[in-house]
Amino acid sequence: MKFRLRPILSEIKELYLKPISNKRFEDYISKLHGDSKGDLALPIGGFNPMAKQHIIAKIDELEKIEAEKLMEEVIEGLNSNLEISSQQEILVVLNIADDLKGGWTNYYTTDFDSKFKLNAFVKRNFCVPYFWTSEVFTEEIIRKRTKEYVNRIIFRLENPQPVTLEQHLEQEIYVATNTNGIVNEAENSLFREIETYFLNNKHSDEYDKIFNFFYGDKGSENLGFKKYGIKDVNGYDFAKIISERRNSEMLWLMKSKTT
Repeated sequence: MKFRLRPILSEIKELYLKPISNKRFEDYISKLHGDSKGDLALPIGGFNPMAKQHIIAKIDELEKIEAEKLMEEVIEGLNSNLEISSQQEILVVLNIADDLKGGWTNYYTTDFDSKFKLNAFVKRNFCVPYFWTSEVFTEEIIRKRTKEYVNRIIFRLENPQPVTLEQHLEQEIYVATNTNGIVNEAENSLFREIETYFLNNKHSDEYDKIFNFFYGDKGSENLGFKKYGIKDVNGYDFAKIISERRNSEMLWLMKSKTT
C-alpha cells in the first residue's frame, strides 16, 4: 500500500476562471463523476463549484508556497515507513472548503464529516485533506494537515466506522500520536472537566454528544444542538493529551526494563 498525490489546484483554478454558470457546474460534475455514471471518480466534493472569485486568491496562496510539492514530500516520507504488503494505491487530493462565502458549507459539520465519515473514501482508495478559505496557509499547516488526513485513512483501513465517542476518540489519538500533536495538560484545569465528560459518555453513540466533545459549545450552538459545557478545550486537544500520556507510559516501561 502506498499513497500518491493527485495534483488538483491548477485544474480547479481553470474551472474557477470560467464564469459562474450552468456550464461551470456541469464541468465540475464531469470531473467529480468522470466516466463512472454517478459514482465518485475524483474526490472534489469539498470544492464549491459555484464559488466566487475569492477562492482563486486562496488557490494562488497555495501555489505560492508550493503546497502540493510540500504534500508530496510528506507523503513520500510516510510511504517510506509503511509496510507495502499490497499494490493498493491511495490517491491524496487536496480540497478547499469555502467557509467564508459558501452558503452551503458549514465549517463544523464539514470538518467533522471530513475526519470521521470516511467509508466512501476508504472504499475508493482516496484520502482528502481539507483546507479552508478562512485560513492563512503556511508550510506548517500544509504538512501537518496532510499527515493528519493520511493517518486517518491508515487507521480506518484497519478499523471500522467509529460509532461511540470512545471509538471516535481512538481514531484521533492515533492521528495525534503519528503527527506529534502536543498540548500542555498541566496548564489548563479544563482538561479535567473534559476527561470527566468523556468518562461519563464514552459509550454514547449520540451525535450531539460526540459533536460537542470535539467542537465544544461554540460548534453546538452554531448548529442549534444542545450544549454540554465543552468550552475552551475540545476533544482534539484531549486526544493529544491521551497520546502524550500513553507515550510517556511506554517510555517509562521501556526504561524500567533496561534498569
